[in-house]
Amino acid sequence: MTLLQAIIIAIIQGATELFPVSSLGHAAIVPALLHWSVDLHGDTFLPFLVMLHLGTATALLLFFWGDWRALLSGASGRDGVQRQIESVRIFILLGVATVPAVIVGGLFEHMIRHLFGSARYAAIFLTLNGAMLLLTERIRGRGTQNVLSRPIASLGMVEAVIIGLCQCLAFFPGISRSGACIVGGLVCRLSHENAARFSFLMAQPVILMATVKEAFEMRHITLAPGQLQTAGIAAVVAAVVALFSTVILMRYFHDHEKWALQPFGYYCIAMGVFAFIYLG
Repeated sequence: MTLLQAIIIAIIQGATELFPVSSLGHAAIVPALLHWSVDLHGDTFLPFLVMLHLGTATALLLFFWGDWRALLSGASGRDGVQRQIESVRIFILLGVATVPAVIVGGLFEHMIRHLFGSARYAAIFLTLNGAMLLLTERIRGRGTQNVLSRPIASLGMVEAVIIGLCQCLAFFPGISRSGACIVGGLVCRLSHENAARFSFLMAQPVILMATVKEAFEMRHITLAPGQLQTAGIAAVVAAVVALFSTVILMRYFHDHEKWALQPFGYYCIAMGVFAFIYLG
């Protein structure tokens, strides 16, 4: 992989990890469209992937540091009993919502990636991702506006499991993790902004666990000269792009409550159909 290719993939990763358009799907489709000879499943790609995930997780931590600090302060009881109850409940909800991905990922991730790891499959699932986003917005538009101010702490444990199960759809290349989680949040009657916030808070432990898992798997890999430097540069690029993407997205979801997922849905369908036809 050249440095230019690494930077392009890092930019795509930094944006699509958070935008509801599937980072994994784009990682499979874009190199195929550009005819790059990059083996996304090879051992030499794993250190690169670890660094990209580390960069994305760092960006999310920086943006949501205030949220985590407020939750920790609230859970400690320094902000009153009511705040303590809400903060502890949110931590429990995040933990419960993460469990399905840990179980499903541990049992079926490699099988799913092996069966559906090609760029054409990613194009199909990217199209389905777009359809999921559009369908959710259409269904949601039929009379749920009266509950859009629902706070995250009001979610029930069953609803947290529902959002966690939605997150598991992202094991299919082309289905967006953030998009599926936001869809789950909207189904549970959260606003776009609160659904996105819950999704991004969930993402941090998930991405960190995936990074630790990938780092453990690469413990016997011998790095080629310059590979670590290339991965480090790409990680910084991914972190910067992810940080800007998060800022833009949170503001966007706040300002476009009625139809926020529609542009992403249309994009995914257009990109998926084009890639499927072109790669055919």
